[in-house]
Order: sequence, then structure tokens, then C-alpha cells
Amino acid sequence: MVNKNQVKGEIKDIAGKVQEATGKLVGSKEQQAKGLKKQVEGKSEKAYGNAKEVVKDAVNKH
Repeated sequence: MVNKNQVKGEIKDIAGKVQEATGKLVGSKEQQAKGLKKQVEGKSEKAYGNAKEVVKDAVNKH
């Protein structure tokens, strides 16, 4: 099952990749950096969501 943190994290990661690529296209280091930051935030949120699922699965098995 997928939870909201996993979805939000994935969306933020993808948006960060788009922002970084756009920054490269227009030569904006600031947009590239913001895109990379957004990707890190997205990956972190997705990892948190993954951890919640692991805990939930473990609790449901007992």
C-alpha cells in the first residue's frame, strides 16, 4: 500500500528534477540548486513514508 508521504515525496522529487533541468537549460545555478534541494526533500519524505509502511506491516503481522 502507498501512503501520502510516499506519493508527496515522489512528486517533490520529480518536480525537483524538472526544476534542476530547467535551471540547466536557462543557465540558472539558483534554479538548479533549488531543484536539487527539492529532490533531497522528496527523497527524504518518500523514505519516511516507506519506513511508516514497514512499521505498519510489522504491527499488522503481530
